[in-house]
Amino acid sequence: MSDGGARVTTSSEGYAKGRARRAEIVTAAVAVYADKGFHSASLREIAKRAGISHVGLHYYFPSREALLAAVLERRDEEDSALLAPKVFTPRAVVRHLLDLADHNARRRGMVELYVRLAAEAITEDHPAHRYFREHYRSTREYVHRALRELAERGALRDGVDPRVAAAGFGALMDGLQVQWLTSPDAVDMGAVLGSYVQQLLKESSA
Repeated sequence: MSDGGARVTTSSEGYAKGRARRAEIVTAAVAVYADKGFHSASLREIAKRAGISHVGLHYYFPSREALLAAVLERRDEEDSALLAPKVFTPRAVVRHLLDLADHNARRRGMVELYVRLAAEAITEDHPAHRYFREHYRSTREYVHRALRELAERGALRDGVDPRVAAAGFGALMDGLQVQWLTSPDAVDMGAVLGSYVQQLLKESSA
């Protein structure tokens, strides 16, 4: 029996279209938050830029926090593609993170989004909790690997524990972002992070 020429959409095609639509919404959200900042950005404006209804946006992202987590995931992907070293070396990792701090200083809206969401996402039932748990874990492991290799080369000061110092580095990055949002002219995030790294290294390795 003929279907009259109607084409049935397969589940895989529907899934691909759904992923594409989600990506379009995230792209629109990134642009809106970059343009308008955390407070002025609205879900209706994001839906409009994505070419979808407000109700349709909620179909793909049931909560504002879920969309914000997706925006931060996209930010991390783009930052990694732009700034991450092609070859892993301790020095390249440090340079990458210092460059990232300088890069963030030109994106106040995204930094504010990150800081506000991080404070809210400490409970396991928060939509962004998984993002931050994985973000902090991967950052600690990334820095720890670099510091461990420096320790193996004898480049770290005596008594420096690479794992503890890696956690401290991540905490300093986040804390500096809060201070910078409060007093941007008084805080140079890249310079402070660079000073922290220098304090971990032996003078001959600095």
